[in-house]
Amino acid sequence: MLELNTDNFETEVTESETPVIIDFWASWCGPCQMMGPVFEELSSGYTGKLKFAKLSTEEQPDLAAKFNISGIPCLIVTKQGKEIDRIVGFAPKETLKEKIDAILSKI
Repeated sequence: MLELNTDNFETEVTESETPVIIDFWASWCGPCQMMGPVFEELSSGYTGKLKFAKLSTEEQPDLAAKFNISGIPCLIVTKQGKEIDRIVGFAPKETLKEKIDAILSKI
């Protein structure tokens, strides 16, 4: 799983030709801990269509602030660094897949 930070954000997100979904999370957040395995499991089904990445709001507060993160877990889909859509809160695998597919159909 790709871990984002200030060193690789530009290359992995802003300059990416492939849309990116970023999981904004924190170690103390229970719903974030539940979302992690679901997010990772879904990532294998989108190879070449959507890049999956994680960003710790504790370790990268400036990047989290750039996206106005006010609640976590928060999944943000970006295209060339610009936000396309966001999903806030925990969702089970099938629900999350439906939401991601709906977002991708708009890009």
